Amino acid sequence: METSRITYLFDPLCGWCYGASDIIVQLAAKKGLSVVLMPSGLFCGWNALPMDDAMASHSWKTDQRIARLTGKTFSADYHSRILGDRKGRVDSRLATAALTAVSLTDPEQELTALRRIQTARFIEGRDVTSGAVLHQILTDLQLGRAAQMVQDAPPALAQTSRDRIVASEALMARLGASSVPALVIGDDTGQRLITTDVMFENPDLVTRLSPAWGHTH
Repeated sequence: METSRITYLFDPLCGWCYGASDIIVQLAAKKGLSVVLMPSGLFCGWNALPMDDAMASHSWKTDQRIARLTGKTFSADYHSRILGDRKGRVDSRLATAALTAVSLTDPEQELTALRRIQTARFIEGRDVTSGAVLHQILTDLQLGRAAQMVQDAPPALAQTSRDRIVASEALMARLGASSVPALVIGDDTGQRLITTDVMFENPDLVTRLSPAWGHTH
């Protein structure tokens, strides 16, 4: 069977992306579909935001909406430790680099690593903007080579991570995607975009995607 490609545009610190995580796992489990992760850079480095009162309030209100729509948990520990930390920042640079390290060393485990980072943040209230925390998460997943890359932080890792974001930005601009999460079905010979609103308004439709959707004539 020919494999169809689905590109998943996301940010590891994005609450909506966490809300969509079960959909992505269901798609990745389908035969004939290949889910490729592309980090968008939504909160990465230059786009990072301070966790001030306004950001914390906005985030929590949005998180509660996501929870109602998806049933995903945003815990009290997350609320107090992450949203309550006025010295913190919403910065996905290191989490994106950690996922890039996994993509370079154990690419089939990147979605698992993303899910674990999301769980660590939104359920356990752990600071996944910390390199030490990310190193421990990857170590616990037995992704030792990626964990070592996170610890060593070689310039090549930062560059590759940035290259992935630049490629995502170009893809989003070309297809008119204005937000994440989003899905791109197909390859360069023919692509179609599934936007954030479609993913959450019609999750059953998305999870019923078949390999045939990826073939554009």
